[in-house]
Amino acid sequence: MTAARALAGARVIVGVGGGIAAYKAAHVVRGLVASGAEVRVIPTASSLEFVGAATWEALSHQRVITSVFEDVDQVAHVRLGQEADLVLVVPATADLLARVRMGRADDLLAATLLVARGPVVLAPAMHTEMWLHPATVENVEVLRSRGTTVLEPAVGRLTGPDTGPGRLPEPEAILAAAAAVLAAPCEDASGAPVRDLQGVRVLVSAGGTREEIDPVRYIANHSSGKQGWALAHAALARGAQVTLVAANVELETPPGAERVDVRSAAELAAAVAEQREQADVLVMAAAVADFTPTTRSAAKIKKVDGQDAPAIPLTRTPDVLRGSVLARNEDPGTAPRLIVGFAAETGSEHESSLELARQKARRKGADLLVFNDLTAGVFGADSNSVRILDAAGADVGEVTGSKLHVAHGVLDQVVALLGDVPLQA
Repeated sequence: MTAARALAGARVIVGVGGGIAAYKAAHVVRGLVASGAEVRVIPTASSLEFVGAATWEALSHQRVITSVFEDVDQVAHVRLGQEADLVLVVPATADLLARVRMGRADDLLAATLLVARGPVVLAPAMHTEMWLHPATVENVEVLRSRGTTVLEPAVGRLTGPDTGPGRLPEPEAILAAAAAVLAAPCEDASGAPVRDLQGVRVLVSAGGTREEIDPVRYIANHSSGKQGWALAHAALARGAQVTLVAANVELETPPGAERVDVRSAAELAAAVAEQREQADVLVMAAAVADFTPTTRSAAKIKKVDGQDAPAIPLTRTPDVLRGSVLARNEDPGTAPRLIVGFAAETGSEHESSLELARQKARRKGADLLVFNDLTAGVFGADSNSVRILDAAGADVGEVTGSKLHVAHGVLDQVVALLGDVPLQA
């Protein structure tokens, strides 16, 4: 397999289809440039009716051409596709999907897609009737079977009063999905990411729970949800069906993922218990509070002059990871085949953080435990460094890099274990 790539330093072609959502592509281009990518925009002729070439040239700092008859001496329609590390089309209209499926080369963008040797990501946007039409459904199925990544459109307000599936995902979600595809391992020169999780149902918990003290205050932690989000994006890029249990995460939902929002540890435990019966893999990346206030005050607790701060009795919260392992052991037919936990440790006076993580791995019983050393400043950062332990606490892997790179490293271990574990029917 090839080594993972990052957006920084990558040569990215952004194709722009002729739809009203073309204006959102400007935010995608800006985000790519900010990430350090070298961006070349290839708009279709009809897309220029929505956003002009001057905009693309200003954002990408590259000349824009739309015809195969421009830069003929450089054979642009071949060279651009051959040299690109990633081709991202935003928006991919119904017409463009049909032309790409048929292998048409009737404009510069279509010709470039035909010769592309890196991964290709298409972000569809169209009216609901177009997206659900049998012709479009078939076109998407064929494109995906060839290794092209076709993102699921969002559900929401379309042009005019219409609402439904077909809305372009938000630029932040498109950028994250494209980065996940680029970072994924690929098996051959086609550049398409491996689909080694095709058909696998992955349940990911992400974020940090909040335990309410009163209507104003709560106990929380520093988790941003970024690592869980990276795991969801990486799993989707590798073909998985993903459900996200999100605890107070303010990030755009990965295109194609089903999202369940929760607030407290109790709500997260209930959501995971409900969803895990349909999952093949459970990844518990959320930072779940160990304690919650025994009682919640119905009114704001007042600060009274001359009185000490009130004591707040705490109660232990459910151990969701251990509970999931026990549920699997008791009834193997209705629980995930593979369970991955996360452990964030700081160490103690007598034991290192790694030794504490090894003890936790043995105590929890998950198939894999991903260990974070909190002295490295994990929360909120875009990078991470982890040790991956098995159920006995032994090392099985170590990954350092962006959280997306770490996510793929964790999934590599998941894929290796899944080879020995039958999936649910």
